[in-house]
Amino acid sequence: MAILHAIILTTRKQERIMSIDCRSRRHCDRRPLDRDEVFDSLIPAALSNNAELAARGLIYKRLPALTFSVDGRSVTLCERNGALRIEAGEASESAVVSLDSSALSDLVQDWATTMGLAMNSRVKMTRGNFEHWIGWEPIFRALFDGRPVHEPGATSISDRNGSDLNLNRSFELDDDPAEISHFLHQAGFLHLRGVFTECEMAAVSADLDASLARARPDDGASWWAGDSKGVQQAVRILFFHEQSAALSELLRDDRLGWLADITGDNLGGDDEGTGWLGAEGLIKPLDIQTGLSDLPWHKDCGQGRHSYYCNGLTIGLSITGADERSGALGVVPGSHRANIQPAGKDDSLDLPALKLVTQTGDLTVHCSDTLHRAYPPIERPRKVVYTGFRQPLMKGDTMEEVPVAKQRAARAQLTNVQNRIAGAGTNSG
Repeated sequence: MAILHAIILTTRKQERIMSIDCRSRRHCDRRPLDRDEVFDSLIPAALSNNAELAARGLIYKRLPALTFSVDGRSVTLCERNGALRIEAGEASESAVVSLDSSALSDLVQDWATTMGLAMNSRVKMTRGNFEHWIGWEPIFRALFDGRPVHEPGATSISDRNGSDLNLNRSFELDDDPAEISHFLHQAGFLHLRGVFTECEMAAVSADLDASLARARPDDGASWWAGDSKGVQQAVRILFFHEQSAALSELLRDDRLGWLADITGDNLGGDDEGTGWLGAEGLIKPLDIQTGLSDLPWHKDCGQGRHSYYCNGLTIGLSITGADERSGALGVVPGSHRANIQPAGKDDSLDLPALKLVTQTGDLTVHCSDTLHRAYPPIERPRKVVYTGFRQPLMKGDTMEEVPVAKQRAARAQLTNVQNRIAGAGTNSG
């Protein structure tokens, strides 16, 4: 495999490798913004540049005006004559959300999305439908980042000759890296066949079974889900690389490592600074009714920070194959280049979804901003390991050191996120 890696690196110097880096913010520029600075300075400044752009998105999505109620002061964002405006007070026709200054600051700086605030119990909808709040996310990105809200026909997906890309194409390790890079750039995902052997995957599978058996609901290192009878079971092992010697060896293997070079972005490992990849082990059981097992449509930046780290790569190792009966991974090609809501799939979205049918040992790769989901298995359970690469810090950027224990605790707490989301919404109005 060292020879393969050398060939790939040599080819990369000769062929055009396409970047997927779309970041526009630095961590070091983020700062706490108080309510009045946001209402009286930041939003008016954004409106001076993007009022028409944001209003176009609002009109297209047919969303109501939105009122922010923050620490005793309310303002409303609404469309007037084709432009977004900010008005004092609460409008009678608006959806209304209540949040504090800290949450508002994170929202306008893309540190937390509308869904991210809900997932962490930092927002409460007091009037309107929760879907209105989620639907406003691309409007905010148009307003504060100048990204047009996606409309039908805005995103094309083409091959290197300008023709329609064959979205059902898959690749092998010895295929042209430039061709693979182009496909990833255009479609936002890859299917790589036969990367690891069935024997290698069987060893990882045995380690995952042992980890699932040891897991406990309060261990801070697993996610749990319930079936139709209310029986709770572990469905995700966090930090699984620490429990599987077989997986740890594969994470260092050139058959995986070469993907860090496939975009030309100098992608790196995302394992708490150790220099190599960490991973989570998942099982997709049958008959799951509650909990985070079969995740609905989402982007990996769906909680926030798109403009700080997208695009990274999420890599799935198929411990078992996946098909229509065992819960294949669903992706929306081209969605990583579209300003759409990062949680849920808008009915107006014109980009088609497809399922990635894989065999044991295959890899799936998707950009962190690609809309994807886990379809529930209906006949056989599925096992998969997810790992990934991240973008390096932008030039001149620094990032606050977050204690490892805090990172891990935050990840573990997502197992109970559905109740927090439900608590944020209302179905009134």
